[in-house]
Amino acid sequence: MNTMLRKSVLGVAGLAFAGGLAAGPLHATAAHAAPAQVKPVAVAVQADKPGVDKAKLIPHGVQGAQSKIDLNDEQVANAKAIIAATRKAGMPERAAVISVATSLQESKLENLGHLGDRNDHDSLGLFQQRPSSGWGSPEQITDPEYSTTAFLRGLKQVDGWQDMPLTGAAQTVQVSAYPDAYAQWEQQAADLVAQYWNS
Repeated sequence: MNTMLRKSVLGVAGLAFAGGLAAGPLHATAAHAAPAQVKPVAVAVQADKPGVDKAKLIPHGVQGAQSKIDLNDEQVANAKAIIAATRKAGMPERAAVISVATSLQESKLENLGHLGDRNDHDSLGLFQQRPSSGWGSPEQITDPEYSTTAFLRGLKQVDGWQDMPLTGAAQTVQVSAYPDAYAQWEQQAADLVAQYWNS
């Protein structure tokens, strides 16, 4: 990836360079982050795939304005990898929606390596997880299945994550300086999960 594109990805993704982005795996006693007070907007999942319960993907409607990006083959492959890892972990479609939306915010579904001076932490991979915070080695964190499984382990430790707004669940795991930013990707994440959950 060239330097200009990396800067563009970072600028669009709203990656946090301070405040503990993907600070580290949660512990069972972690407190919930306060979800933003944003009015839910009821929307229909656009993908029509048999065998996917659309009500489980976005059970309370999306929050706020939604963003969407066109995905290249690598980004689609990374979304599929996140969805497959979620299924392999025995977690439901909603967990896949939260995971894909989190990766859309953190990296635009790009498996980012170390970004040098454009990143003042050691955040890597699809979820911008940090080796120094206990997420795993650089090699592990840049493996889509491993990084997704690590994210899901954190999500499982959030009491009531299934009933939380997406941004609250993602923020509790990631501890981002931009806690409300995850919400904007819920619709695109749900569409991707609906499309690829059974593929």
